[in-house]
Amino acid sequence: MGYAEFSLSGSKSLLMSKISSINDFVIKFANVNGSGSASANQMFAKGVFRSGIPVSPKNIFPSNIQGLPTWFEVRVNEKGYLGRREGIDIAVAMNPQSYGQDVTDLKQGGYLIYDSSWKRDFGRDDINIIEIPLTKLCVQEFSNPKQRLLFKNLGYVGLLASILEMDKEIYIALIEEQFKGKEKLIEPNIKALEIGYKYAEENFKDFCDIKVKKSDKTEGLILTSGNDAAGLGCVYGGATVCAWYPITPSTSLAESFEKYSERFRVEIGTDKNKFAFIQAEDELAAMGMTIGANWNGARAFTATSGPGVSLMSEFIGLAYFAEVPAVLFNVQRGGPSTGMPTRTQQSDILSSAYASHGDTKHIMLIPSDPKECFDFAVEAFDLAERYQTPVIVLLDLDLGMNDWSSKQFEWNDLKEYDRGKVLSAKDLDEIEEFGRYLDVDGDGVPYRTYPGTHPQKGAYFTRGTSHDEYARYTEDGVKNAEMLSRLTKKFQTASSTVPAPAFNQEKNTSSIGVIYFGSTDCSMQEALDDLEEQNIDVDAMRIRSFPFNLEVWEFIEDHDLLFIVEQNRDGQMRTLLMAEGGIIPDKLVSILCFDGQPITASYITNKINAHISGTPSVAAS
Repeated sequence: MGYAEFSLSGSKSLLMSKISSINDFVIKFANVNGSGSASANQMFAKGVFRSGIPVSPKNIFPSNIQGLPTWFEVRVNEKGYLGRREGIDIAVAMNPQSYGQDVTDLKQGGYLIYDSSWKRDFGRDDINIIEIPLTKLCVQEFSNPKQRLLFKNLGYVGLLASILEMDKEIYIALIEEQFKGKEKLIEPNIKALEIGYKYAEENFKDFCDIKVKKSDKTEGLILTSGNDAAGLGCVYGGATVCAWYPITPSTSLAESFEKYSERFRVEIGTDKNKFAFIQAEDELAAMGMTIGANWNGARAFTATSGPGVSLMSEFIGLAYFAEVPAVLFNVQRGGPSTGMPTRTQQSDILSSAYASHGDTKHIMLIPSDPKECFDFAVEAFDLAERYQTPVIVLLDLDLGMNDWSSKQFEWNDLKEYDRGKVLSAKDLDEIEEFGRYLDVDGDGVPYRTYPGTHPQKGAYFTRGTSHDEYARYTEDGVKNAEMLSRLTKKFQTASSTVPAPAFNQEKNTSSIGVIYFGSTDCSMQEALDDLEEQNIDVDAMRIRSFPFNLEVWEFIEDHDLLFIVEQNRDGQMRTLLMAEGGIIPDKLVSILCFDGQPITASYITNKINAHISGTPSVAAS
């Protein structure tokens, strides 16, 4: 990315810099919530993606009412860097309420596009202003007031297609796809696109030095969200029941499961759907339904966010102690309490790992991209049944609700689900006495039965109170301690089968390491490249699960200093590592971001550089 000089002819000549780049920029749309702009902004991102360039769109919206400012930020990067980046190159300012902020965020030499139906002086002479009277143009062409509002959004997409020298036909194809089955809407939407395109061709030809040139960097990639991927993964993972209660940002995950189940969970011969999609009265009830369905032999899950986990914690503890499989997706948002429902954070690490009261520990899977959301959703059900315990899949709002350029999903039709240690009627016939919580194999995992398996054998009383190996109630402290110790053994057994960490190097070469997890992966990859350019040698490991694998502890042991990158205030992953491994606190240095925005590569590199050089570092805000 560079800067070019140009001369504006008129009453006076001004020399001004212009940002110049090809397939590398950040564009930010500023709109009004409820104006229908999100679909148009998403269409712009899809058009760039179909041009062969990876994109990372981020919808930044309010949590309360229609009419408030909303933003949609798209990073375009041919190298595939998808993490958020500071500074805006192009601002599409369509909301006078947010003009002040939109102009401030724009980099020197950047481009400001606004609706000049009402002329405005923005008070900056170091940016390039593109005026288009969108409202007036739409009033001239469309009579319906609602259409005028909606079509204005397509107008600026058309303008962008022109000034960025994109193929207009890509957007026409997207419109035709979006309104398939609603053909009456295709022609006016294309007309709106043409309005902006034609205006730019006539007034701003060769004005913008940022260009989109067709590439091939999206071959083998798809554009999808983590929630959509996880919902599809639940279908492929064998789930037939979803019990949920709406909460941002997890709702779309449950809805994705319903959408795909209607397509794929169809009984051969009857054409009837075979799944249950239940909106419970609250989060606690949703978790209770999930446990009940799993207890009966179904694969069931729920989806929620931090406040939901708090409300579900009593039933999560029941599933842990009664040893009932259950899968829970926690799409994390800003906390504490209600917090920032529409902002991203990684603030539920500890509350998920130790959910419920007493001595509880839960398996956690932590995906970093939509493909892992799909893969881990499938794996979560196998792990839950193998270990007869809740499994929590940790996403966050950024990963869950936003679209990502992702590797395509893979599926093996020969895959067999791992139902764990389940006794059949024949098995029970060969057993003198069934012990529901008896450790037969020495791995801490007992055998279970489905209800109604055998007319005389295999029944037991499922309880959350203290019990012995045969599910009999007891207040014998020694016996209860034995049960708790077996649960610990089972958890330790799981540490060798949950997803292993991912490394950025084949072998360690530095005394300094970086540990990170989840959606920070995209920014971390860019940061590691930046550090390499600065001749700073750093090893890196991405944690993908809890309990921690042996490889995690070996990586920590092999390094003198470790940075822990996470998006919360209190360094929760650092705390979890110290608690589980007895790590000396001074060895682990937190890099924290908790302002509700995804962490950036430059933020990570600045913090690492500041610590290594001994320069005081300002805490994240």
